[in-house]
Amino acid sequence: MPLNGYGHMVLDDYVARVRAVNADRAKCLSSIRTKKEAFAYRDEVREAIDKAYRPWPSKTPLRARVVGTIERRYYRIEKIIFESRPGCLVTAHLYVPNNLDGPAPGIIGSCGHAADGKNASLYQAFCQRLARNGFVVLIYDPFNQGERDQYYALHSRENVRSSTHAHNMMGKQLELVGEWFGAWRAWDGIRALDYLLTRPEVDPAHIGLTGNSGGGTMTSWIWPVEERFTMAAPSCFVTTFVANLENELPADSEQYPPGVIGAGLDMADFFIARAPAPVILLGQTYCFFDRRGLRQAYSEIRRFYDIIGAPANATDIFIGPEGHGFFIDNQEAMVQFFATHAGSQQVTRLEETEDLSDVLNVTPKGEVVPEGATPIYDLIAQKADVLASKRKKLGKDELTLCVQSTLNVSDNRDLPHHRWLRSTTEDGVRLARYAIETEGNIRAIMRKRLSNPSYSHTLDVEREVHLYLPHVSAEVDLIEDSLAKRLKEQHPLYALDVRGLGESLADDERDFFHPYGNDYMCNGYGLMLGQSFLGRRVHDVLSTLDLLAYEGAEKIYLYGRGQGAIHALFAGFLHSAVTTVTLKNYPLSYHAWTQTPLVSWPTANILRGVLTSFDLPDLMDALGKKLALIQPWESDMGEV
Repeated sequence: MPLNGYGHMVLDDYVARVRAVNADRAKCLSSIRTKKEAFAYRDEVREAIDKAYRPWPSKTPLRARVVGTIERRYYRIEKIIFESRPGCLVTAHLYVPNNLDGPAPGIIGSCGHAADGKNASLYQAFCQRLARNGFVVLIYDPFNQGERDQYYALHSRENVRSSTHAHNMMGKQLELVGEWFGAWRAWDGIRALDYLLTRPEVDPAHIGLTGNSGGGTMTSWIWPVEERFTMAAPSCFVTTFVANLENELPADSEQYPPGVIGAGLDMADFFIARAPAPVILLGQTYCFFDRRGLRQAYSEIRRFYDIIGAPANATDIFIGPEGHGFFIDNQEAMVQFFATHAGSQQVTRLEETEDLSDVLNVTPKGEVVPEGATPIYDLIAQKADVLASKRKKLGKDELTLCVQSTLNVSDNRDLPHHRWLRSTTEDGVRLARYAIETEGNIRAIMRKRLSNPSYSHTLDVEREVHLYLPHVSAEVDLIEDSLAKRLKEQHPLYALDVRGLGESLADDERDFFHPYGNDYMCNGYGLMLGQSFLGRRVHDVLSTLDLLAYEGAEKIYLYGRGQGAIHALFAGFLHSAVTTVTLKNYPLSYHAWTQTPLVSWPTANILRGVLTSFDLPDLMDALGKKLALIQPWESDMGEV
């Protein structure tokens, strides 16, 4: 049984970091007393949110068309298809009430993570309730839901077998080219609004935005960056970032806006950004999004609205009696709130709605790819090719600064303290274990094979050191990997588990490579803090190299396998004490990960925006004769 005594270490470190940001934010909010101070804070929030979403694409022709109509007694449903960006087809339904006597308030409906998207019964239901109350509603399919399967033509689909898994696949590839999947999702909603406002049936003075779960996410994210919306009702999403983290609740890649926690923001700020525009927060008593965080977010929003003198009815909160879902209570609360702010005095209640799923598809085959849509992975590949054509060859010094900046690491490191841990045995040989305190409460666990068991309570470093970085676990690799087995027969081999690997693997019953594992979640919070998770792992290696050099190592031979090869490449490039670097099962390039639909490498190996400035072969070239390469791996972590 592998040693795993630090399973909560990384999670607890991130909890502490986010709590520290929250404490500063709470002081800032509590210090706001005047309208002037409030609006200054709101402007700072808007700037931080806008930075997280950039770069925005240019608006291109929607090429919208109505391809069919379903007539019902009280409304009609028009089947719509439009392009949110060139080649990116979006399928939608437009619910138009019958017998309108003038322009009516409009609503954009954003779907949660239902596989059938806009056709899901609960989403049909809220659109019907709105239409029966005089609203024109446009609801659109998200990527890989409804009729927008981006991987329609692929035979092997296990890595994208659900919409959420697919979103994470898209998200990590977009990170490489410096974009955020949440902004792509938000752009679809913004372009849906562009279409809605072309319709003569719609009154632009009253435009609402609503959705549940993943749709609640997009309601929250679109709301602060699109001022044409005049009212919002997110359901079953809003809480606090730290609540999700403490509750070990991983989220989709679109739910980790880059840099926002590092900028001092929480979810409530996405609504404060639009104060005093009307907003109701909807939740459920037994939703997995923590209702304590929902109430906290509401109290912060309400206090802010009070300071700027907003009416009492400009905000509201409703928590239904159910579990996670846009059930009838929340739908009715949403309809009532929108009706109030659109000037309607009475609301028609519907006990039942109709399920029209059998006739709702917009496209002939129920998929946009056969209709000519360009899959998102091809759009990403095109963007990566453009970046590659524009990248300039960097000199060693310039490349070093660029790598340090992208990883968010520095040469100014404190020499780490190390602890002597209880030793262990492998194949009858005693292994010393050391906890290297690289920062805060983070410990990289190093082990060393000993010729004399008595030396397990000291760290005696040879003049020549061989340091091995594993794929997932030093304990496993030292037994199973042929390179590690050969090295330990020839040298007093050191092996290092950086944070979140080996002895600090998370306490998680899911496989390490699961798209929603703890490793994935910590990477997401690193993104929101503006601190690369990969960069912190490289920092662990750099700090360990500092310690070994300080303790007497004159030559350090660095080895890495799989994920460890990525850590070794960066550390070997950056640290002057490294004599040679040997990479086994290493990736050929980050660019290669953008030229394929599916990438199996975990998200924590991604550097946000790396392809805007450099790629892994640049580091390999810079290492020159110091570098040895063994058995590269493809994007699926299989041998080339």
